[in-house]
Amino acid sequence: MQNKNNAWLWIPTLYFASGLPYHAITSISDIMYKDMGIGNAQIAMYTSLLLIPWTIKPLWSPIVEMISTRRKWTLASQLLLAICFAAIALAIPSSHFLLLTLVAFFIGAFVSSTHDIALDGFYMLALPQEKQSFFSGIRNTFYRIATVFSSGVLVMIANRIAEKSGNGQTGWSATFAITGAIMLALYLYHKKAVPSPASDTARTTSSIKDAFSNYGDIISSYFQKPGIWQALLFLLLFRFPEAQLAKMGKLFLMDSAAQGGLALDKGEIGLIYGVIGVIGLIIGGIVGGICISRKGLKYWLWPMVVAISLPDAVYIYMSSALPQDMTVISSCIFIEQLGYGFGFTAYTLYMIYFAQGKYPTAHFAISTAFMSLGMMLPGMFAGKLQESMGYENFFIWVTACTLITFIVSALVKIDPNFGKRQK
Repeated sequence: MQNKNNAWLWIPTLYFASGLPYHAITSISDIMYKDMGIGNAQIAMYTSLLLIPWTIKPLWSPIVEMISTRRKWTLASQLLLAICFAAIALAIPSSHFLLLTLVAFFIGAFVSSTHDIALDGFYMLALPQEKQSFFSGIRNTFYRIATVFSSGVLVMIANRIAEKSGNGQTGWSATFAITGAIMLALYLYHKKAVPSPASDTARTTSSIKDAFSNYGDIISSYFQKPGIWQALLFLLLFRFPEAQLAKMGKLFLMDSAAQGGLALDKGEIGLIYGVIGVIGLIIGGIVGGICISRKGLKYWLWPMVVAISLPDAVYIYMSSALPQDMTVISSCIFIEQLGYGFGFTAYTLYMIYFAQGKYPTAHFAISTAFMSLGMMLPGMFAGKLQESMGYENFFIWVTACTLITFIVSALVKIDPNFGKRQK
C-alpha cells in the first residue's frame, strides 16, 4: 500500500481495533451470559475477573518493549483476537459453553491488553510529537466509535439474528463470528497499511538489562511519591459505586418484571446502553475536558464528583417505578452516563497529574492498573449483593456508596493550575 506515512490511513482503524475487543469482552459478555440464563452473581464474578489482564498489564509491558517490534506485537495481537472470537463463536452452541467461552474471553483479554501496550508504544514511535498531539483526538474518537459498534450495533445484530432464527445461541454465535471476521479484516489491512518506522526496533541485550534495572526504580519511585496513600485510595475507590452499577445496570434492564427488572430485549439494551448511553458518555467527556482546560482540575473536581455520583439515583427511580416507556428509560440512562462521562474526566486527569515526574508514562500505566482493580473487585461481588438485596435496595446501596467517592476526593491535593490551558 502506498503512502504509509499518511496517518489517516491507519490511526483511525488501529484504535477502532483497540476498542472493539475490549468492549466485546467486557460489555457484550454480560449481556450474552444473561441472555443465556446465567445468574447475576455468576455473571458479575466471572466477567469482573476478565479485567485481570488490564489490571496487571504493567507487569508484562516491559516484555512487549523488549522483544520484537511494537508493529509486530500489534499485528500479531489482532490476528490472535480474530482467532479468540472465532473460538467463542464455536463454543457458544456447546454444552460446556460457559467454561469454554470464559477461557476464550480470558485469553482474548490478555491479548487485547497486550495489543493496547504495543499500540500505545507504536503510536509514539510512528508519529512525530506534533502529529501525536493532533491525532490524540482522532484516536479517542475512533475508540469511542468502536464502543458504540461493539456495545450497541453488535448487540442489536445478535438480537436481530436471534429473532430471525428463533435461537438466541445462533444470534450470539453469529455475532462473535462477525467480530472475529472484522478483526481478521483489520489485521490484513494493517499488515499492508501500517508503516515500519526505523525507531521501532527490538531491544539489544544491553538495553534489555537497562530496562530491567530501571523497572525496580519505576515501581519504587511510584510508591515514594508524596501523597501516595491518598492517591491509591482515590484510584481504588472513586468509582466504587460505578463499579457495582456497571455490572448490574444492564442486567436490571434485561431481568423480568417478576425479578424486579424492566424485561427489555437485548436489541433494546444495545440501543439504550450501546448507542444512547455512549453518546451521553462522549458528550460528558468532551464537556468535562473543555471545562478543565478553562479553570483547571482543582476548580472542577467537586462539580465532577457530584456529576458522577447523584445521577446514580435514576436507578432507584427505575427499580421502584418500573417504567415501560422507552423514552423515559433512555433518558434515565442518558442522564446517568452523561454525568459519568463528565465526572470521569476528573479521574483521568488526576491520573495524569499524579504521573508527573521521572517516569510519567510508566507511572500512568501503574495508575491505570489500580483503576482496573478498583472496577474489578467491587464488580465481583455486585451480583451476590443484588441477589440478596433485590434491585431497589441494591440501587439505594449503590447511591449511598457515593459518599465514599466524596470522601476520597476530599483527601487528594491538586495544583490549582493543573489542567488549565496556557494562554
